[in-house]
Amino acid sequence: MKNIGIFFGSDTGNTEAVANKIAAQLGVDASDIAGCSNEIFDDLDLIILGTPTANYGEMQPDWDYFVPELEDADLSGKKVALFGLGDQVDYPDSFQDAMGDLAELIEDAGGELIGQWSTDGYDFNDSRAVVDDKFVGLALDEDRQPELTDDRIATWLVNLGLSAA
Repeated sequence: MKNIGIFFGSDTGNTEAVANKIAAQLGVDASDIAGCSNEIFDDLDLIILGTPTANYGEMQPDWDYFVPELEDADLSGKKVALFGLGDQVDYPDSFQDAMGDLAELIEDAGGELIGQWSTDGYDFNDSRAVVDDKFVGLALDEDRQPELTDDRIATWLVNLGLSAA
């Protein structure tokens, strides 16, 4: 198996819970991004990053603090998969925006984004996380569609070419 790292930022615990579900299926640990440096990515082949969208399209504070680390990172040759959490009903004009912002930072650092996800099954107006009619990563809505999360994770991992532990 590839050397995989899973990192998240979470305020309510939902993103951490999803990160731990993904980690359990892959037989690895998930780590909070708070207080980390970009050196955590050095020995990884695949990096999985999770972020919620806070308020009206903002990055979660732990990710916001990590932005300078990402701006200094060299992710050349690294595959990066993203997952994001958001509320498509209360925030339809900024659904998953933080995941879109994170994707731009990853690409600027030379990382190769993988794991795009269909927008089918979601009801929102706008998102910075949509490129070419697909989300830049796995989009989850624990507020409105929690019953779909486990199946979406399983399908996404298969699409990434990762098998369960």
